[in-house]
Amino acid sequence: MKTAMILAAGRGERLRPLTDTQPKALCVVGGKPIIEHHIINLVRAGFKTIVINHAYLGGKIRQQLGNGERWNTRIIYSPEPPGGLETGGGIVNALRLLGDEPFITVNADIVTDYDYSKLTLPKGKQAHLVLVNTPSYRAYSDFGLSSQGLVENVNKNHLFSGIACYHPTLFCTLKPGRYSITPMLKQLASNARLSGELHTGQWIDIGSPEQLMLAESSLGLGPTMTYR
Repeated sequence: MKTAMILAAGRGERLRPLTDTQPKALCVVGGKPIIEHHIINLVRAGFKTIVINHAYLGGKIRQQLGNGERWNTRIIYSPEPPGGLETGGGIVNALRLLGDEPFITVNADIVTDYDYSKLTLPKGKQAHLVLVNTPSYRAYSDFGLSSQGLVENVNKNHLFSGIACYHPTLFCTLKPGRYSITPMLKQLASNARLSGELHTGQWIDIGSPEQLMLAESSLGLGPTMTYR
């Protein structure tokens, strides 16, 4: 795989007042905006094209990142209307930019040491999720994971990390609009058509100022958080 999409259109209400003047993806951890850490690690993993969607204050993301030349990659932007299109609608809106081969998506508002080069789409599957153990600050879990590597809607003790691999055919019949990808993932899981893996390394969802501080204190400038 050579194409990745960073989902960066979220408003970041719970991060106010930080997000009153900047998009959530530009909040800083370890001396860099969160989204730059993803770009750096994606480039290291061999991704040549990175599609970034944006809505709220999207011009600031474009200004900060440019065309990707500084990381020796190509960045393409997928603008969305005010309020954004959520995860499902955002991917469908960008589908023309993602090509005909499997691609990965990464939520911009996470900090992780996951190695993107290891992410593959198993044969016969249209979607593969990276799950994490549900952290103490989350009151619910999203999925279970069977011993055969299938994502399940039972025995839930894992969260969807926001990292996934998809085949574009999964979205080709969907209409443009504003909607979450979660119902589709739940349906795939119900039909035993969704594979997954468990990441047990570092992962923090930047959903509040407290979690942003936790990411800063826990991760800092680790080996996957710098660029040389």
